[in-house]
Amino acid sequence: MSTILVVPVCAQTYQPPVFTDVERQKRIEEVYPIIDKLYEDFAEKNRIPGLVYGLVVDGKLMYSKSLGFTDLSKKMPVTSQSLFRVASMSKSFTAMAILQLRDAGKLSLDDAAERYIPEMKNLKLLTTDAPSITLRHLLTHAAGFPEDNPWGDRQLDATNEELMAFVKNQISFSNAPGIEYEYSNLGFTLLGYIIEKVSGKTYQNYINENILTPLGMTHSAWEYTDIPAEQLAHGYRWIDNAWTEVPLLHDGAYGAMGGLISSLDDFSKYVALHMAAWPPRNEPDNGPLRRSSLREMHHPWNFSGSNPTYTFPDGRMCGITTAYAYGLSWLRDCDGREFVGHSGGLPGFGSNWRFLPEYGIGIISFANRTYAPTTPINLQVLDTLIRKANLTPRQLPASVILKQRQQELTRLLPAWTNAEASGLFAENFFDDYALAALQQEAKRMFEKAGKIIKVHEIIPENQLRGSYLLEGEKSNLRVSFTLTPENQPLIQEYRLREVEK
Repeated sequence: MSTILVVPVCAQTYQPPVFTDVERQKRIEEVYPIIDKLYEDFAEKNRIPGLVYGLVVDGKLMYSKSLGFTDLSKKMPVTSQSLFRVASMSKSFTAMAILQLRDAGKLSLDDAAERYIPEMKNLKLLTTDAPSITLRHLLTHAAGFPEDNPWGDRQLDATNEELMAFVKNQISFSNAPGIEYEYSNLGFTLLGYIIEKVSGKTYQNYINENILTPLGMTHSAWEYTDIPAEQLAHGYRWIDNAWTEVPLLHDGAYGAMGGLISSLDDFSKYVALHMAAWPPRNEPDNGPLRRSSLREMHHPWNFSGSNPTYTFPDGRMCGITTAYAYGLSWLRDCDGREFVGHSGGLPGFGSNWRFLPEYGIGIISFANRTYAPTTPINLQVLDTLIRKANLTPRQLPASVILKQRQQELTRLLPAWTNAEASGLFAENFFDDYALAALQQEAKRMFEKAGKIIKVHEIIPENQLRGSYLLEGEKSNLRVSFTLTPENQPLIQEYRLREVEK
């Protein structure tokens, strides 16, 4: 084939991935009856007094429904405005506040916690070679504190003075800091105290002013006595075949680990904020926390476990890996789907929210039964929605440079004529690939494929790597290549393989 001319490209441009399915929303709506049946069966099986759930799609609360009562004695029906204690779903608000302060230059995640809580300087860590406990350790449940459910739940209304007295009296550790994941309500309580020390405001006021109000979460609260009786969800426990109302806990120093009270309508705005962090893109960034910091919150920082035989409630086996992010849990399943969110449980309540960044869907559910198992049902609903609606992730458009290098490479094949002088390949290429071997391979495979009748569009893996199909009369060929990080990216890696028609 003829010698090619490699044309210089302009400065790198970026197009974010997009949804390409024009029927996506319609197919999601068609699954609503199935979602309703899943939650109805869940509520009946688990004896849930009251339940509300909502589906967030592309940053909007697209569908919601409620079942049962917030107050059994008064038969007060649950609505999307009913206020439930969401317990540990509060932890991501604490993490968000820490990152706000970090972004403002007021603290570092690698600061020792004792810098802000002098009472921690005298803690006797488990070993003499243990590192100081950092804010990052506290954010990821890696401080070495023991798992403290349900003990921590009952500390909700403790005062700051009681919290500091507890620290001064010496904390018992289960591990050295930075070694193991172990869920700690105490760790997030200490982060709440640090927020107060750094901001000069109470934890609750800081969250209200810097997260809730900017998001329009105007009905959310911390102290249940501040909530109108007709909006407040009461908590219950099933004992001896009867409902027993659980006394509501007052807010206090441990509010940073689980004190928020919110409604589905309010909380969906918070979920929408997290969803709006994806994908990375060139648009104005005006949220209460910048998008890059939100994505940092979603990253799996501390491995927490794996289950190769995990089985969805419908019986489908699909292994999972889990980790803890910043105030959020992270899960990847056998299909490569990533879920981000958090559960919440306190006496009288169980809640969960989850979303899939690449699919643009999220689910929220609140229940007023002690430790109601909302996590598995939410996972099942998202899995069911994806499969029944045939949802696919956003698709990344091919970059300008990938398209250009595809055209230039295709013109060289199969003869590789003047390839070394083409200027298309990086300096490593012909040291790593013998030209004669490339020519022999291409000649053999192109002859087997027959006449090339179509060159398909390149499918990008990222901005600098992709593959495309050469459709032949007898068989097809798959060409893949990777570009260098140079200012004018060149081909550094290449593969050619046969694929069945």
